[in-house]
Amino acid sequence: MSSNNHNNLTGTGPSSFPLLARSAFAVGAMLVSGIAVAAAADMSEAKARYQQERAACISGQSHQDRATCLQEAGAALQEAKRGNLGGGMGQYEQNQLRRCDAHPAEDREDCLRRMRGEGTISGSVEGGGIYRELRTTTPAN
Repeated sequence: MSSNNHNNLTGTGPSSFPLLARSAFAVGAMLVSGIAVAAAADMSEAKARYQQERAACISGQSHQDRATCLQEAGAALQEAKRGNLGGGMGQYEQNQLRRCDAHPAEDREDCLRRMRGEGTISGSVEGGGIYRELRTTTPAN
């Protein structure tokens, strides 16, 4: 009498546990590697952002005194290293999209489109505000 359990290809029965365990491990490994790749990308973005902020501090374009500006840029990089400033959609982008929640349902999609960069953008925070305009043509009834 021989047993077919060692050749069970259907994934059921007593010998299927190792197959399921291997599959679960493989899926877990892919998730972890995906997270690691995302973390590495976030860190490289954080370092690039730090270099940009540092350059703005040194050139005087930051509207802060140099010491405070460099300190803030360094603190932001440290927080990014701790994982407190990134991961997918940043807090800034989330806040942009949340602003659209205040609009009535019929205007919300246009707001979301403006926040995603469609249309024209003018002004600056330093200048007192950012103006976003999106023109859409609707047929007359």
